Amino acid sequence: MTLRTFSVLKGLPVFTAQGEKIGMVHDLSLSDAGLVNGLVIHRQALFKKELLLALEDIFSFGPDGVVLQQDMTPKKMMDDSIWFSKDEVVGRMLLSEMGDELGLLQDVYFLEKMGTIIAYETTDGFFSESTVIESKQPPTLGKDAIIVSVYEQ
Repeated sequence: MTLRTFSVLKGLPVFTAQGEKIGMVHDLSLSDAGLVNGLVIHRQALFKKELLLALEDIFSFGPDGVVLQQDMTPKKMMDDSIWFSKDEVVGRMLLSEMGDELGLLQDVYFLEKMGTIIAYETTDGFFSESTVIESKQPPTLGKDAIIVSVYEQ
């Protein structure tokens, strides 16, 4: 299974299996259970449209673009989906389930086919280095903080 980060995917073009560009990766869609369930893409038209591309509709994540399965098309966005950056999951405080501050969330590492988030990239501030924190359990996406089960080695 391949590991992905949102920062690598953001801005990549999305193509149909026939090679037609249908938009660009704009954000991640997260479920209430803390899993990545799809990509939010911006479709260029007369007016910008935001569409949801389910993970199971993706054939491949390449270094220069995302390719859809045969005959798959994005769906209109649901109002109840959680967006990684738009809903300010990025920048929210990450806490261990024991109450330790782990830093501000910058990025997530997830398994591309399953959508399981397995690590979080955090920072302590604007100029500090980032830290990668592994977790075995899905996060709890709270209003003020994200609670994660920290991987103990």
